[in-house]
Amino acid sequence: MIGKGKSISHTKACMCYGWNQEKDAEIVFKEFLHGDSPDEFTREFKILQDQNYNCSKNTLSFIISPTIEDGKRLEPKDLSEITKRFIHEMKLGERQAIAFVHKDKEHKHIHLYVNRIDFRGVAYNDSFIGKRSQQAAEKVAERMGLTTVKQIQFEKEFNLKEIRTEIKRRHDLTMKQFQPKSFDDYVKAMQVNGVKVIPTINNQNKLQGFRFKFDGHNLKGSEVHRNMSLGNIGKKISGIHGARILKENNVSIKLTGKVVDLTPSLALKITKFIIKKAINKGIDIGY
Repeated sequence: MIGKGKSISHTKACMCYGWNQEKDAEIVFKEFLHGDSPDEFTREFKILQDQNYNCSKNTLSFIISPTIEDGKRLEPKDLSEITKRFIHEMKLGERQAIAFVHKDKEHKHIHLYVNRIDFRGVAYNDSFIGKRSQQAAEKVAERMGLTTVKQIQFEKEFNLKEIRTEIKRRHDLTMKQFQPKSFDDYVKAMQVNGVKVIPTINNQNKLQGFRFKFDGHNLKGSEVHRNMSLGNIGKKISGIHGARILKENNVSIKLTGKVVDLTPSLALKITKFIIKKAINKGIDIGY
């Protein structure tokens, strides 16, 4: 579950958004309020807000978002309980408050508005309110058996590790199976193995790197594995085919139907690798 919070000055506009019937809005919590419309809620807030002229951002606005899966099974009474516990964690008791649930999208979420000015005319301290909102949502989620941000992050990191491993496996398979003779061959061969390779080309038409798109993820080569930077891929291809990758022109190559330039540093890196490899093997590379 995610919690976000901030102080705002546009109370009525937010109340109207919360009560937006196009979003299938429903009131799930109301405290110290008697009205039945955004106008009435705003007027009731203002009675207390007028007691503190030094505070301009006098309404607290929160969004509490359970995960999509948790949201599917949460009834209005559960959403009301989430709101009550969140208010308790934020130490916002004994204040005017109203919460709406929006159900117009798959991701069910709560919009909570709390009067920053209490019944004594004192403003709530909103220091680090964003961070405290997330911490409060974490505690509520843990105590109600809901998915926390930490759990979501762990799952994302675990899944990302699996994705990286699979892309690297397909990269190794491509090199072994197809032995690409050029970057263009490599891009096409990776496509055959289910990975879309997207060249990163700057405004000077120079090839800077590759991104790898697989199973909904889009990663830079260095994010996948240190051996999958553009330079390392170029050296791998050169290791298989000697100087062919740079034979016709050591700065320009054909890639996905276009002619692009290699950066001088990349061309130099590959050239040095080819020369070093040739010296070690005692062969003529044709330069």
